[in-house]
Amino acid sequence: MNIVIVEDNDLTRSNLKLLLQGEHDAGFVQTFSCSEDAIKSCVWGEVDVLLTDLDLPGMSGVELIGWTRLNHSQVSCMAYTVSENRKTVFAAIKAGACGYLLKSTSPRELIESLHELMQGGAPMSPKIARKVISELQDQDTAENKLTSREQEILKCIEKGFSYKEAASELNISPNTVHTHIKKIYEKVQACNRDEALRKARRLGWI
Repeated sequence: MNIVIVEDNDLTRSNLKLLLQGEHDAGFVQTFSCSEDAIKSCVWGEVDVLLTDLDLPGMSGVELIGWTRLNHSQVSCMAYTVSENRKTVFAAIKAGACGYLLKSTSPRELIESLHELMQGGAPMSPKIARKVISELQDQDTAENKLTSREQEILKCIEKGFSYKEAASELNISPNTVHTHIKKIYEKVQACNRDEALRKARRLGWI
């Protein structure tokens, strides 16, 4: 496992190199204090893993990850940072990071995460994994939320209206009501009127 470390803190960089060089399966471990030096001097064709801080002088770690993904796609990139900021997390992942570890990670956990990365995994610190899950859940809810028209139709159904009565109430055709009803059932994953109403109430949509 050939590793490149980009870290501007001298002590952290030195400790990481000592730790990783002590692993039996470690190949070379190159270290750099900034992205620019890494891009210029690293033997990228032989690199397996990039372990980089994100808050670097000059070119950021996120930008370095993006550059690496574009120019050396065989390299697996791991963010190693103190930042738990949502925007930073997703910027790094979108740039091409396959893992995201906080610097509070223990040495043993770091080693295990690097091995996981090499085996095709996507290791993340628990706090970061939780943020990613929450973001995906929020996106799913936003995508599936009822439109204002669908909410109006659902309220009509709640009152016991037939499709024809709902259409008359909202001044639209019965076919349009039927189309909206189908979409509502899909969004709340319901098979009938009662189930749709029950799930919509639970979600706070009516």
